[in-house]
Parts: sequence; structure tokens; C-alpha cells
Amino acid sequence: MRNNNKRENLLQSRSTCWTTVTSLNKCLSSAPSQAAAVNVVIIIICILMYAMYGTWLVLLILSQTHGHCMCQNRTTNFRPNIVMVMSDAFDGRLTFDPGSRVVQLPYLNYLRELGTVFINAYTNSPICCPSRAAMWSGRFVHLTESWNNYKCLDPNATTWMDMLQQNGYNTLSVGKLDYTSGSHSVSNRVEAWTRDVPFLLRQEGRPVTDLVGDTSTTRVMTKDWRTTDIATQWIHHKAAALSQPFALYMGLNLPHPYVTDSLGPNAGGSTFRTSPYWLEKVMPELISIPKWLPLSDMHPVDYYSTFTKNCSGNFTEQEVRKIRAFYYAMCAETDAMLGQVISALRDTDLLDTTVLLFTSDHGDLAMEHRQFYKMSMFEGSSHVPLLIMGPGVKSGLRLSQPVSLVDIYPTVLEMAGVAVPGGLSGHSLLPLLSQSAARPARPRPDWVLSEYHGCNANASTYMLREGQWKYITYADGVSVPPQLFDLMVDKEELHNVASKFPDVCRHLDKLLRSAVDYPQVSQAICLYNKQQFAAWRKSLGDNYTQVIANLRWHLDWQEDVENNEKAIDEWLMKSGRCPHRQGGLSSSRLSFLWIG
Repeated sequence: MRNNNKRENLLQSRSTCWTTVTSLNKCLSSAPSQAAAVNVVIIIICILMYAMYGTWLVLLILSQTHGHCMCQNRTTNFRPNIVMVMSDAFDGRLTFDPGSRVVQLPYLNYLRELGTVFINAYTNSPICCPSRAAMWSGRFVHLTESWNNYKCLDPNATTWMDMLQQNGYNTLSVGKLDYTSGSHSVSNRVEAWTRDVPFLLRQEGRPVTDLVGDTSTTRVMTKDWRTTDIATQWIHHKAAALSQPFALYMGLNLPHPYVTDSLGPNAGGSTFRTSPYWLEKVMPELISIPKWLPLSDMHPVDYYSTFTKNCSGNFTEQEVRKIRAFYYAMCAETDAMLGQVISALRDTDLLDTTVLLFTSDHGDLAMEHRQFYKMSMFEGSSHVPLLIMGPGVKSGLRLSQPVSLVDIYPTVLEMAGVAVPGGLSGHSLLPLLSQSAARPARPRPDWVLSEYHGCNANASTYMLREGQWKYITYADGVSVPPQLFDLMVDKEELHNVASKFPDVCRHLDKLLRSAVDYPQVSQAICLYNKQQFAAWRKSLGDNYTQVIANLRWHLDWQEDVENNEKAIDEWLMKSGRCPHRQGGLSSSRLSFLWIG
């Protein structure tokens, strides 16, 4: 009997507490001037509830009160601070279950619990510069003409950070920006420009792992940690003293693989490096070994990518498991950098007035589909994280609507109370994040678009995601067969069902063409590639032969220099439509179909 009475008293106390908090929330919405006093009362209640019932009720109270700030903010013209942490090559599937279980990501989990996670967020191009150009400009890749890691956004283009600065925000951008033209290596330029040439050369080092330090080594990517230190010191010493709102962008290199130094000065990133400290954050028993199609069954573009990424050879299951474990460990180190930013905002009492976003330019295949790196429309490469937390953002919300990086531009501006310019490809996410947001001026499409025109693929690639379907088409839409995946039943994307669902393909292709005239764009890029390569070769003069022989493909180039040079000459002289290759797979070469 005593236990029953105690239980009834406990439930009654909790009910009374909850009624009180609900009333206080109404005060926050209807009487913003009383917000400070109301917040003090809520804090006192939280302390009492923690002492009596533990942490669960405190977290519930905080999550419920956290989301009511939008009414207060919009009533008083409140302008939140904006902090964005952008990683490089972070697989978005790790930010929601079951992916999040394979590695400990406490700070991303914190964002997920107290903010909103978009579980179907995509890059607009699965490669660094074009993706970031889309994010900073709010416009699709074909509109900015950000074709590859050399050709990106004009330095004079107006970014959303520029817009915030012009409208009274104190701004700082630190770390990896990577969205303007000319910032990448010669290899990135030449290999992209010559992808229509009828030869197949390995452009990357074979993926390897590198364990450094010991269980006390926490700062493996020292460059990113320096960036994080600069950002958090700025929060402590500058942002905390500002009278106007601020916007901070922090760009990271992790978890992008490290450059493989042994392959020379033009080497790409094929080394997965971490320390025992971060490996301990990975659950080895939960690491899945991806299924691979036989090389002979691969789509011709996927085969080409597999070969140029130096993944066509044999890999043991242990190698694959190790590469994936190291990649997850690098994600854990990235999460810790995000945590340092969160701690700085909390320590300076800025967390409650700051909108915090975490995302990435693209993902990493981490040996799915017999590939690492990005440059693919498969989920590991194109699916990015997008988590948003802050005043006015719903807590614990999982949104399945497809969104993409171009949506960040209008979202940030609307949150800051800045007029959103016309001509953007993106749509504000605020109507999805807050019930009090204004109705959008134009309806949000239920699809997202991604495109890729750089090296490691032998045809311009276009992806449209709508509902359960992912449609991938190439070049002119005719010369290379499309792919269609039903992500509801085929999460591993191993079964191309384009031939089984022709009506779905026609519908999605029509949607795609409503957004971009992709055959025309593909042709324009082919002509651009020829012009850029011819100009580059002419600029080198007598040094051309030496330079082209020492790019990332140098091992394969040296095997048949004469025929490789001949193929380039024939490509440059050929008039008419550009070539796209398909069929005839072999261990070292592809046969090519020339469209004339």
C-alpha cells in the first residue's frame, strides 16, 4: 500500500511539474518580455526534477522549451547567431540509426536529440569544389558552371555569408572553403579535361590505412584541430563580446582520406589515417562488409570509376573491414571537433541564441561498390549529413523529405531575417523546421538533383531522387544506359531496375529535364574540356611532355606514352559531338562508342 501511495504521489508531482512547464511555455510565446524570468523558473524546476527523478525529465523539459523560442524570436525580431561546421567526405547515413551505432558520435547525437536531422539530404555534386560552390551560392552546378575541382565559383559571386555581412552580421570563415576556381592540383584539371579521351588510366592510389600514435593521441588531423582552435577562440574572445549577431563558418578536411605522400607531389587522398584512441570509438562487430558486383556485371561508368580509383584489384575481407573501421574512426575525430564548438558556445552562454548546422560536401564510399572516395551517385558518396539545432528548430525531429545543399542559402537568410534573392535553386528549410515559419512563396519540389562532371567518371552524370526512386542518367541520355534503384527494397543499390520500370524512368527523366537540359549541358562540358586542355598544353610549351607524364596517372601513362598522346591528338581534332564510352569491359581498357 505504501509503495502504491508513493507511486501515485510521484506521478502527481510529475503531472504538476509538467503542467507548470506547459504554462511557462505559453508565457514564452505570449509575453516575450518575461522570457528571462520564465527561463530562471524553468532552470529551478529542472534542478529540482533532477534531484527527485533523474535526468530523463530534465531533458524532456529542455527539449520542449527549446522549440518555443521561434515565437519569441519572431515577435521581437530576434536575429540568431549562425554557426556552420562543414566536414569533408562524411557519410550522411551515420547521423541516424542504424548507421550511428557503428561509431560513437556523441555530439552529432546531441544535435540529433535537441535539433532536427534530415535523413535524406544530398550533395548537389559529389566532389569538393562544385558541391561547395552550390552550397555557398544556392544554385545548381550547371547554373554556376562549376564543372570540376578546377572550375568552380567566381570569386566575386555573392555567397550567403556575404549577404549576412551586408545585413549587419559579424562574420568569420575559417578552415577549408574550397569553392573558387583554380585551387586544386594540375592532376585534377587535366584528368577532368581528358575524361572523354579513349584511354583508361588509374588516377588514384590504392586505398590504404595508417595507424599513428597511441591511445592518448587525440589530435591526428592537426590542421583541422588548428582550425577548430581558431574558431573556438574567436567564439570566446570576440563573439561573446559582440553586440550584433555573428555568423561563423568552420570548414574541415576530415574525414577525407589523407594524401598518400609516397605516390608523389600530385598524389590524391587514398590513406585512411587514425590513432588507437579513435579506433576505440568504433564497434568492429557492427562493421558491415559491402557486397560487390562482379566487374563484368558493373555499369560501364561504375567500372570506369572503379578502375581509375585503383580498386579493380583483389581485396581481402580484412582489408575492406580495416578501411571502413579507419574511416569511421576519422568520423569520430570529426565529431570531437564539432563538440569543441558546442562547448565554446555553451561556455559563453551563446548556445541558446545560436543556430548550429552540421553538414558535409559529400560522403565517402568506404569500399562500397568496390570503390572509395566520392565522385559517384551511390548513397555512400552522395548522401550527406544535415543537422540543425537552435532557437525555433524543433527538437528530436527526423525529416524524410529530400533536401540538398542548395537549400542552406535561403534557409540561413530567412533565419537571419534577410530578404532571400530570386534565382536560387534552393528552398528554405524553415517551414519544415518550425510551425511558426511563414508559408513559402514557391512550393518545395519533392525531388533533389545532383550532377557530376569531373574526373573518375567517363560521362557527365545526373541523379534525381524522388520518393523511393533514384534515377541516374548520363551524357546525352541515349548513348549510356541509365540506372534506376528502388531504395525502399535495395538499400545497397545492387539491382538496376531501369528495364523493369520504364514508366518510372520516363517520369523521372521528364522531371530531370524540367530542371536541366542535361544533353545540352553535357555537350557544353565536352567542348569546355577540349578548350581547356588545348590551352593548358599550349601554355606549357616544351615542358608539356614532362608534366603530363608525372600526373596521378603516371604509372599507367608510362606504359604506352605514344598511344596515349595519339589518343589525345585525335580527340582534340575530332569535330562534332563529344564521345561517351560504354560496353566492352576488360581488365585494363574499355571499348568506346563515339557519338557522331
